[in-house]
Amino acid sequence: MADVRATVTSNLRRCLRDPVVHLTVRATLAATLSYAAAVALHTSPAPLTAPLTALLVVQVTVYTTLTTSVRRVNSVVVGVLIAIAFSAVTGLSWWSLGLVILTSLTVGQFVRVGEFVNEVAISAMLVLGVSQLAAQAWDRVLETLIGAAVGLAFNLLFAPPVWVDTAGASIEDLARRARHLLLGIGEQLSGPTPVATAAARLHEARALDQAIAEVDAALRQAEDSLRLNPRISEGVLSRLVLRTGLDTLEICVVVIRVLARSLTDLAKHRGRDEALFRPDEALALGELLGHVGDALVSFSVLVTTPVSRNAEAAELRLTGELTAAHAVRDRVAALLLARVRLQPHAWQLHGALLAELDRVLDELDLEHRSRRLMEELDRESAARRSRLTAPHRLRRLLGG
Repeated sequence: MADVRATVTSNLRRCLRDPVVHLTVRATLAATLSYAAAVALHTSPAPLTAPLTALLVVQVTVYTTLTTSVRRVNSVVVGVLIAIAFSAVTGLSWWSLGLVILTSLTVGQFVRVGEFVNEVAISAMLVLGVSQLAAQAWDRVLETLIGAAVGLAFNLLFAPPVWVDTAGASIEDLARRARHLLLGIGEQLSGPTPVATAAARLHEARALDQAIAEVDAALRQAEDSLRLNPRISEGVLSRLVLRTGLDTLEICVVVIRVLARSLTDLAKHRGRDEALFRPDEALALGELLGHVGDALVSFSVLVTTPVSRNAEAAELRLTGELTAAHAVRDRVAALLLARVRLQPHAWQLHGALLAELDRVLDELDLEHRSRRLMEELDRESAARRSRLTAPHRLRRLLGG
């Protein structure tokens, strides 16, 4: 019985941590509350604009909720003003409706309402077609403000979770997939490697691009959850650590894809029953690829670990893997150099393999990592200072 209760509790927690489930529950509650508030204020007999606005406004993070609220209210107000202006000149007809839609869509592009450009036209059409135009128009604006205010207050009072753990898990999964690919490449080096087998590894490397896009989407959600969140004190640092970490892994994935392409080209130069490398070369390269894969995983753990003690352990593991990789790399370079002297016809591909592995090791280097993170912090600080000084300059200008 205890095991069943623990399983149910674990599944329930996992379900509540899912962004889709979380957004569904929050949007439903916010829409219901906004409708109740609009009914209490007697805005109209059926104030459905309020829950509609709440559904469109409530997002997974506070930052997206706030920005969506501003754009949503802006689009409705602009649409209402356009409808009032047209109603003073003409009534509702096919040509006036078309002109209202054209004007609304055009004006919507200039008032920066984002994805709510169509909402400008929808608001104008709805207001233009109702009776008692002025009262209905401003009732719609009021209901929109109610829905936006309830949606925003809902996220401020009940702060949504921080999705850093989800993004961190995605980053680690990407690194583990890259490691699995490198280990698979290392296993095929000692025996005969048909072009089809090498091409399959290349296709697997290209599939990692889609994984990068998915991780990037999860990271953007995590970055938004760190903005304007009252539970986060160092959101900028956490956001930059994750972003620069994903950028590094993305570069490494691109280099791994090039590595797989070089091995495919090398397989084309070899015979069908001929191994890509001699046994000692294949053993050293496989060991090097294994260390590089382990370094990728250690790097991903380092950039996604919030606790300093665990981060220090991940840093030590990464340092050890990089040290071992550099030692094996020197041995691989000596073996490939000897091979090139005996068989110089494929020296470009052997040199490319070594250069690609060097690029991955350089990207994972801790000094390179620290330098890049400091550059991003400086850039973020400069951008923040520029935003803070702009109002000051405006006040000085207005003050003469």
